[in-house]
Amino acid sequence: MQQHFFDVDDINLSEFKALCSQTVSSEDYHFSSDIQKMVVIYEGDHIRSLISSPQARKLKTELHHCIKEGPGVMTVRQAFSDTKAIDRATEIFLEIIAEEKISKQHRGDHYAKPGENERIWNALQKFCERDTEAFVAYYDNPVLCFVSEAWLGPFFQMTSQVNIVKPGGQSQHPHRDYHLGFQEDSLISEYPISSQILSQFLTLQGAVAHTDMDISSGSTMILPFSHQYPLGYMAWRDSKFIEYFQNHAVQLELQKGDVMFLSPALFHAAGTNKESSDRIANLLQVSSAFGKTMESVDRTKMTKLIYRVLLERKKS
Repeated sequence: MQQHFFDVDDINLSEFKALCSQTVSSEDYHFSSDIQKMVVIYEGDHIRSLISSPQARKLKTELHHCIKEGPGVMTVRQAFSDTKAIDRATEIFLEIIAEEKISKQHRGDHYAKPGENERIWNALQKFCERDTEAFVAYYDNPVLCFVSEAWLGPFFQMTSQVNIVKPGGQSQHPHRDYHLGFQEDSLISEYPISSQILSQFLTLQGAVAHTDMDISSGSTMILPFSHQYPLGYMAWRDSKFIEYFQNHAVQLELQKGDVMFLSPALFHAAGTNKESSDRIANLLQVSSAFGKTMESVDRTKMTKLIYRVLLERKKS
């Protein structure tokens, strides 16, 4: 009988290495503009031009393949065609952080050392409440919607957390993410392996670059194909897997307005910021209509705020 339950003693580094040794062929990604370090690169303008075209479904298929059977990560250059929306959002995020520090509501990043970064939890709702017009301008983005639907289908749910890594901020520990990436090995072992694999299909990760991110600023470290390892949720804390990640992870430079999308099961970690300026990213957690989001969001309140802005747009 096939085994359905595993524990941490079953993880196998050799199997993990074999999966992570795969390569990416440009023949599988006809709509891409480049492949760098096993990461598939797309151009935002090209995606926007195809969204309403007969090729849209083929593009969605390719994007889905990239996250599922492919390296598990892609970058869309200029996913935000107008970076003014990003600059305004950054201003708002900095205001929120300053106020939360005063009110002692501020908390850092659970994967990094205390004091080395700033984080806004439930940034989605806080952004919407602070400046709804700026929020609409930011999230009225067909590329975000299209890529999310390619992985999750329609009616997905958005949440976000802003992460600012200060100069000198050290890299995160490599990890997988929500849902099971937040659980201890002992609990994960109680889930059948089919559920562990299924969970990664309920979320899409995204990182919107709010600043130019050179490798020296600590752009995200990623290990292509690592999401394909079935026991990965019990493996990422293991010292041998951590060492392999540190020796084989790759980093790409991002420009403001670029977005990196990845499977939540991909081993990844924010890098060390060796620059003299902050590295700012809006981390998107996009959840399936069938899933439970990481954060509780008052979507009724947000909808009422957004409706007023959309109504004024309609009138004008």
